[in-house]
Amino acid sequence: MSYKAQSDWQIYDQTGQRKYINNAERERFLKAADREPVHVAALCYLLCFTGCRISEALNLGRHQLDVDMHQITFQTLKRRKLHFRAVPIPANLTLMLLDLRFSDQDNFWSMHRTTAWRHIKRAMKDAGIVGPMATCKGMRHGFGVRCAENSIPLSILQRWLGHAPGSSATAIYLNMIGKEERELAERLWT
Repeated sequence: MSYKAQSDWQIYDQTGQRKYINNAERERFLKAADREPVHVAALCYLLCFTGCRISEALNLGRHQLDVDMHQITFQTLKRRKLHFRAVPIPANLTLMLLDLRFSDQDNFWSMHRTTAWRHIKRAMKDAGIVGPMATCKGMRHGFGVRCAENSIPLSILQRWLGHAPGSSATAIYLNMIGKEERELAERLWT
């Protein structure tokens, strides 16, 4: 993506709809994921809790899970040079990943990207999530927004998402109505 394309990107589509899942949708999505087979549920949780790209998730091998540190190391696939990034994960996600059977290549998943995308779309539909946010990318954007809402430093968020240092792409997540802005507005209403 060029610099101009990054700087023109917004968290809303051309009709003003959000491109990211919000917290309520995230909770519904994870409940829908719990009704899926364990390999699909683990993929859903991984996308929600790390903001990784679907292709980065499907590329993961067992050796990239650090059980003691509860973190997963992704190969960032949108960089010209080989680049890895470690992202912390909840302990229950570590256990979910350990419960998966591994493919012949020692990967967590042996499904094609299109198949994985269909699983995610089905879970989104079961959770009642429709619109531009009902995608894998919607979860990635939701992760970015959630991090911004919870005051995760921009440099950490940038690293977790695999954005290049100094990239303007990460700052877009700060351009939404967060908790602090809502609290300021509520002062006017009372």
